Amino acid sequence: MHFSMRRHAVTAMVAACAAGITAPSLAHAQKIHQLPTTPATVAWGFYWAGAKPVLTVNSGDMIDVETIMTNSPAGLERMGAKPDDIPQWMRDLYAGVPQDQRGPGGHVLTGPIFVNGADSGDVLEVRMLSITLPIAYGYNGCSGYMREFCRAPGDTGDTGAGRGGRGGGGGASRIIPMNREKMTAEVAPGITVPLKPFWGSIGVAPPAEKGKVNSNPPHQHAGNMDNKELVAGTTLYVPVWTKGALLELGDGHAAQGDGEVDQTAIETNLKGRIQVIVRKDLKFDWPRIETPTHWITMGADTSLVVATKTAIGNMVKLLQEHKGITQTQAYQAASMAADLRITELVDGNLGVHMMIAKDYLKPGR
Repeated sequence: MHFSMRRHAVTAMVAACAAGITAPSLAHAQKIHQLPTTPATVAWGFYWAGAKPVLTVNSGDMIDVETIMTNSPAGLERMGAKPDDIPQWMRDLYAGVPQDQRGPGGHVLTGPIFVNGADSGDVLEVRMLSITLPIAYGYNGCSGYMREFCRAPGDTGDTGAGRGGRGGGGGASRIIPMNREKMTAEVAPGITVPLKPFWGSIGVAPPAEKGKVNSNPPHQHAGNMDNKELVAGTTLYVPVWTKGALLELGDGHAAQGDGEVDQTAIETNLKGRIQVIVRKDLKFDWPRIETPTHWITMGADTSLVVATKTAIGNMVKLLQEHKGITQTQAYQAASMAADLRITELVDGNLGVHMMIAKDYLKPGR
């Protein structure tokens, strides 16, 4: 598999440096690895400390990675995708992974990637250098938070989505054509959205005692966060819980609104380049995101109240770290300067994130 992404990667790296992202100096030359999606390179529906790595890299290395959408070729054809528009490697993947190796979740994740030097207590920095759309369509199902809106008179059955209930809604599930030149898609008559691709699921293995964890609910290992801010040029910082981190990526989205209320975005295949850096100088309990303009803290739980308090609590910590202020001052500042948003409502654990503009964190502000 060949990726022509060097120019995009350099552009994203320049943008990252301009945003103030810093990392320890790397003593070795950074290598670029290729990681296609095949039956031998996926973790089907789980994050797990006992998973066998499919690729081993060093801190600072880059990976050109391919991921598959959360639907089967048969499901896409039932929605109206033309057989010729479904890459053969997708058919090979579904034919090549036995049923007993799938689950408990439905996401087909590329990985795990073992990062030399990463261990429990560290933070893994994952830079999104470039993300591209290799096919000209995605799909949207209909289920989620208010699935009663998915049923019209005469709708029956399911259209075959790849992750339990994600398709839903009978005839409501459909193919979404994408204009990759204009980077737009018409998602409803008269409603055209910009395409901003990102991986809905990026995470590491949870602690070993948790066993094989379902890929659906996000938590402290990151995973299925569905945070639309994680586009090219941004960075995810995720706590490491096991040796090698065991990073996995998948659940490609071309466009999504905060909340992902019907349980799907424009779900599609993605290709991209990431860079992984082991951070032994950072200690986080929860994932954080850095964009060119903002810092973002995260929370996830079955309770929206708990998830919200976690995101706020992590923002208070971030403000204290950056500004050296008291807990009370940081909490008050968060109320006046930061924005609290619902990330997603549909993945078992509900997601909340809080955003603070970097301008507030500059010295003297």
